Order: sequence, then C-alpha cells, then structure tokens
Amino acid sequence: MSSTTRACLAALLLLLAAGCASQPPGRPDPRDPWERMNRATYAFNDKFDKALFRPVARGYRAAVPHVVQTGIRNAFDNVDSTITMVNDLLQGQFTPFVRDTGRLLVNTVIGIGGLFDPATAMGLEKGDRDLGQTLGKWGVKSGPYVVLPFLGPSDVRDTFGRAGDAFSTPRTYISNTYWNYGSWALEKIDWRSRVLDSDRLIDGAYDPYAFLRNAYLQNRQFKVRGGNSRSEEDEEQKMLEESGIDSGAQPPPAQPPAEQPRSEQPPPPPK
Repeated sequence: MSSTTRACLAALLLLLAAGCASQPPGRPDPRDPWERMNRATYAFNDKFDKALFRPVARGYRAAVPHVVQTGIRNAFDNVDSTITMVNDLLQGQFTPFVRDTGRLLVNTVIGIGGLFDPATAMGLEKGDRDLGQTLGKWGVKSGPYVVLPFLGPSDVRDTFGRAGDAFSTPRTYISNTYWNYGSWALEKIDWRSRVLDSDRLIDGAYDPYAFLRNAYLQNRQFKVRGGNSRSEEDEEQKMLEESGIDSGAQPPPAQPPAEQPRSEQPPPPPK
C-alpha cells in the first residue's frame, strides 16, 4: 500500500471517528442539511490547520521576503486568469474577456511571466469569475452547504464548479507530478499566509463553524446575484434602453388628492 493511500485512509478514519460530532441545539439551518457531517469535517480541517497548515503559513510569511511573496502570488494569479477568461465567455461578458486577455498578455510579456503586475497600473483590473458563479448565473441552485476535507467551505454547485475550473488552467496539463503537487502546495501555503490575520476573528466567534458558513454563503450569493461589474451594469442598462425601459427614470410625482367641496352652512336664523 502506497503512502498516499495510507494517508487517505487515515484521513477517512479520522472523519468517521469525528462523525459523532454533536450538533448545537436550536432550529437547523435549511441551507445546511448535512450539518452533522459538515461539523465533523470542519473539526478535522481545524485540527489539521492548527497542527500543520497554520504554523507552516506563519513560517512562510516570516521567512520569505515580501517582494518574493508578491511575485509568487502574481504568478499564480496570472496563470489562473484563463479560468476567469473562460467564464467571461460562458457568461457572455465579452468586454471583460478582452480586458482579462489583455491583462494576461501584458503581465506575461512585460511582467516576466506574471511575477510583476504592470496590467493593474495600466487600468486592466483583475477579473473574478469561476464556474460556480457561471452556473449560478445560468440559474443552477447552490444546493446544500458542504465542507470539503482540506479545502473548506463550499456547496454542491461550487464543488462541481471547482472540478470544472481545473480544466481551464494550464497547470492541469503539466505532466510533471512533482511540479503539479509542489505548485499546488505552494499556492495553498501562500493563500493561508494572506488570511492569517483573520484567525483571531474566527477563533473568537461564538460558533466559528456557523460564522464561516454564513460568511461563505453570503459572499457567494453576492458574487452570483449582486456582484455585477461596471461593464455588466452598462450592458444591462443598454438592453433596458433598447427595450424602451429606462431604469433610471423617476416615477411621476403623485398628484395631490382633489380638494373635497365644502358643505354649505345653513344661514343663521333671523334675529
């Protein structure tokens, strides 16, 4: 039995052992019908994070110069920008697609493979689209909330979205196994180092599990329904104008009610 298989079996046994994690009293959240299982997975992830992931991220932040960390972050963002570009097209956002394509070309050529980010200084802001958002735009429901081992908060729709996005990045098609796993681990360590400052907020929450669940679901709902970019708003406004609807028009002012006629008073009696 290989070491990888043994590690996976050990992780599975830990999750099964934690399966008896208690669910807090009160009315269950309808978005989280698998809460008992999710809390068990969260407990496993939390122990792994505090025992290994968090200390490694702290060491990375302390030992690696800030400029090198920025270069690593830029390089990963640059190579994974193809995920955003694919979902630009899937959502019919052609102006952002052109911008994100230009950003990739500029940072790859002028930014030395993405180590630097001259595109932002040129006004080519980084896009943020993934397949989970795209499925949501198409009307696919998010499904139940789920906590993934090692990966953390998600839902059914975003879980499939993550799997689909893996085919949109060039890193998937690199045949070198050591490079694949090494780059994946480095990216996760770099990401974990960036969110170290939020540990105090999460650890101090009354129910960290519920805190992360609500934060994740609200953030994803905003990105699917309320996180339109400026170009999207412009395109929506153009469609409204072409259909004869002006979204910015103000409703006509309400007319004051007609004055009621005064009833005539009877003449005073003669003296």
